[in-house]
Amino acid sequence: MTRSVAFLLVPEFQLLDMAGPLSVFQVAGEAGRNRRGPAYDIAVLSERGGRVACSGGIEVHTRTWRDTQAATLIVPGGLGARKPGAATPALQQHLRVALDARRRVASVCTGAFLLAEAGLLDGRRVTTHWRHATRLQRDYPAVTVDSDRIFLRDGNVWSSAGITAGIDLALAMVEADLGADIAGKVAREMVVYHRRTGGQSQFSALQDLAPQSERMRAVLAYIGEHLTADLGIERLADVACVSPRQFMRAFKAETGQTPAKAVERIRAEVARAHIEGGDSSIEAVARLAGFEDPERMRRAFVRVYGQPPQALRRVARAAASAAS
Repeated sequence: MTRSVAFLLVPEFQLLDMAGPLSVFQVAGEAGRNRRGPAYDIAVLSERGGRVACSGGIEVHTRTWRDTQAATLIVPGGLGARKPGAATPALQQHLRVALDARRRVASVCTGAFLLAEAGLLDGRRVTTHWRHATRLQRDYPAVTVDSDRIFLRDGNVWSSAGITAGIDLALAMVEADLGADIAGKVAREMVVYHRRTGGQSQFSALQDLAPQSERMRAVLAYIGEHLTADLGIERLADVACVSPRQFMRAFKAETGQTPAKAVERIRAEVARAHIEGGDSSIEAVARLAGFEDPERMRRAFVRVYGQPPQALRRVARAAASAAS
């Protein structure tokens, strides 16, 4: 069986929003090839057809969408997608018809603005690039925007965070279509991680703290690799090869946080991934992440995420249930 995938472009789209997912489907098409041919038939479309320039000036040849009724329709984002009037009446109608026909419709990054303008996201939970999530929520209050997700699926509507997150979304689609083995082969062929879960945060504590010195980067790496160890000031100062007082000053200056807050945040991030993506008990997750007991983890979650672990698990399970 050959599945059809189409990318719908507007002028000044972000090239990687298209090229990343398109490459996933192209490689998956070959990996899943059978006697009828590749597993995926890929098309690049626009309203009028012809050449469409990305925001970097590179032109991509497209066909008019009137000639193609793809089973999966993906709308890349970019500068053009955020401009007023980008979602023309014809584009909005085309998107609505696709969803009404129970076809799979997806946005990458700020392609969500085009879907929202067409009304496809009303009453749905979606994600987009964290930098533009506030505007999406403000402009389309009927949409529930989750700015802290790699990708989301709400029924037949999928959405992803910024740029490279479109690769994660496409891998998830391939896994849904062809199975985990093919998706894994595609990830290995493309030399990408297989695969960041949809529930994974767009943000990483280790990246966000981002100290400049090699000493402090080594400290953060040590924390991430020794979550269950004693991560007190003296131990971390030994890792940095400085005195505790000097370490406290340097760490706060480079990361903006105290060592204790950084340790708590990193432990909470690891615990959240297990809470939302697994079935381990709260007690087991607390031990794995280095919290002394579930109550300490609960207080840390409230400080870092504004919600206790049980609430985040309920939300994740409800989203998974709705998607299935």
